[in-house]
Amino acid sequence: MMRKLGSDYLILGISFLAIIAASGSAMARPARCVITGSVPYKGKCDFMNSGASFSIAPIGRNSFPGGINPVSVAVVSPGIAEVRGLTREGINSRWGEARRSKRDPACWESSDFRICVY
Repeated sequence: MMRKLGSDYLILGISFLAIIAASGSAMARPARCVITGSVPYKGKCDFMNSGASFSIAPIGRNSFPGGINPVSVAVVSPGIAEVRGLTREGINSRWGEARRSKRDPACWESSDFRICVY
């Protein structure tokens, strides 16, 4: 059963995934990812960007902990992003808003999680 999401956020998530899929410049590159919070992960990942927005997926595993794959960070305004994770069941779970770290610009932070891509 799919959860009902706000139409604005659903459209944002679908649009971001469509941009990534359609973009010729959106090639996955290996990176090192560190996620803290309810889906902790530290290791190799595929990094795919489209402008300032990006998605990450673990390398060597089917998913991040909790069955999340991929995690998308969609920049909605300078320094602010909407973060989502796609579950095994196909649910586009909203993690929430994150702000770009002033200490480490490779990281996006909220009160519940932190995502860093190096």
